[in-house]
Amino acid sequence: MRGTSSYLLGSALLALLPSAANAFYLPGAAPHNYVQRDPVDLYVNALTPMLAGSDNSKLKSLINYDYYNPRFHFCTPNGGAKDQPESLGSILFGDRIFTSPYDIKMLQANATCQMLCTAEIPGEDAQFINERIREDYALNWLVDGLPAAEMKKDMKTGDLFFDMGFNLGNDDDDIPYLNNHYEIVLRYHEPSPGIYRVVGVLVWPSSRGGSQEDESSPDCDVEVPRLGLSENETNNIRYTYRVTWDESDTPWATRWDNYLHIFDPRIHWFSLVNSIVIVVFLCVMVAMILWRTVSRDISRYNAIDLSEDVQEDWGWKLVHGEVFRAPRYPMVLSVMVGNGAQLCAMCAVTLVFALLGFLSPSNRGSLATVMMVCWTLFGGIGGYYSSRIYASLGGVDRRKNTFLTATILPTLVFIVIFLLDFFLLVAGSSGAVPFSTMLLIVVLWFGISAPLSSIGSYIGSRQGGVSHPVRVNQIPRQIPPVPRHLRPWASALLAGILPFGAAFVELYFVMSSLFASRAYYAFGFLALTAGVVALTTGTVTILFTYFNLCAEEYRWHWRAFLTGGGSAFWILAYGLFYWLSRLSLDSFSSVALYLGYLFLICLFDFIVTGTIGFLASYWAVRRLYSAIRVD
Repeated sequence: MRGTSSYLLGSALLALLPSAANAFYLPGAAPHNYVQRDPVDLYVNALTPMLAGSDNSKLKSLINYDYYNPRFHFCTPNGGAKDQPESLGSILFGDRIFTSPYDIKMLQANATCQMLCTAEIPGEDAQFINERIREDYALNWLVDGLPAAEMKKDMKTGDLFFDMGFNLGNDDDDIPYLNNHYEIVLRYHEPSPGIYRVVGVLVWPSSRGGSQEDESSPDCDVEVPRLGLSENETNNIRYTYRVTWDESDTPWATRWDNYLHIFDPRIHWFSLVNSIVIVVFLCVMVAMILWRTVSRDISRYNAIDLSEDVQEDWGWKLVHGEVFRAPRYPMVLSVMVGNGAQLCAMCAVTLVFALLGFLSPSNRGSLATVMMVCWTLFGGIGGYYSSRIYASLGGVDRRKNTFLTATILPTLVFIVIFLLDFFLLVAGSSGAVPFSTMLLIVVLWFGISAPLSSIGSYIGSRQGGVSHPVRVNQIPRQIPPVPRHLRPWASALLAGILPFGAAFVELYFVMSSLFASRAYYAFGFLALTAGVVALTTGTVTILFTYFNLCAEEYRWHWRAFLTGGGSAFWILAYGLFYWLSRLSLDSFSSVALYLGYLFLICLFDFIVTGTIGFLASYWAVRRLYSAIRVD
């Protein structure tokens, strides 16, 4: 998985207000001014797999490799490569940034090719490199915070855009050829006389065979055959490069526009309009039920003379003495709702930060960093909701509830990440999270989030449970058979179709960004889609809860959570379809990584949407039974 968090960070204001993009810099990012002949640092990042470029191409691996992995034999700077400081999110998403030996100075072009170094590649390492070429691995460079890219053309619109990363080699003829020469084109803008800013980084790699003897100034304009690596003998390789400067009218504030390219914006609008139509339809349906059916029932119930000896109840009023009976496993339910509330708050605040443009694309990993920090700081929200729901459900072991709320989900996630990290280490990937970073995450979770969760749980316990408008009967009422479509798993699958249908188009772009190294920054669409999904989940869960109560099925608590989280099962099915249609993973490590990440995505979606469905149903049930008179 590429360091996607840095690329997922465009401001949604650019998507919603394109005309305003020229008016401001993204907060948290400041331009770097150069003067002529100032050194311009080129940093190298991990090698990542990428899509070959055609619509039918498939991603062949999910393993990242360190640029200075000894099996690649890339040129190293004098004195050795030095790693650069990175954010927590950048490390988690696989970024490993180092210095490079490229000598670049502002506006100083190379008339001839520059010799970088020569390398001897044994046959065993040549086989390793050829396998990476066949898997379409890409090199990732950084200059002034901009990723090096290849210029490509959108075949539908004809627009030119920068595709981040460039190929390690190519195997167009089914024979892998290594790219050992790089034409580096740096675009610059001059905001004031003598002041220059980098606004674009383009690289055209090429494979140059022929004589690989050490030459001080090789001629790179002479046509030579391409360079293939022999797997049976040692290969001598010469790496060369040439730097060209190209003046551009693009100001520094909009330099990311060429990178953050939407291939077909109409499909985003189609998805958004489709989602809005679904949620409006559901809201109207719920309003009609509450206004016509429920209001009529309430009026009829309240019109009964309570002094009469015999009263006949029907419909959902029959279970008024059972509807607030404590469900099975209230501890587990309250812990899941508490963690879901914490995740909801994290997602909402992160989207707000992204919409306001505080997550600059130049600040690599800031999206994941903000999500981790918000999850940590919002531990109090999880503890508060968990303790209040637990008290409302009749729970008495509050200390156990506090402990499980603070530890159970982080522990589960940590175990999964640890297993995925093990597979990365076995595969020799640079994406494996270092032990120091793991330790930092443990400190964040159990040193900050857990105490905050305990404080929130204490506040929730002091406030006590939510009051219920009707009493619970001492003897449980017998439950008649319910229709098949109202059974827990059937209702979860049926109800999950609508939230999933409202988001599946954006889900494709998000999945492509996470696994296929595609940039995604349309946070305006994403935020609106998230809001529509939340409303859809809440309304459809209220509907199914009402249908269950009308069928005299009063065990609605777990059913509401399961119904709300039904979209997670469709996301799992879509993830498996995406695997078959867009991925061609040959190694066990890549398959394990994909399934592990997919499991985490589905788990988080199930907890978040299940919490939304449960809280919406809890609110609706309380409002419903507080509006009737019960003797």
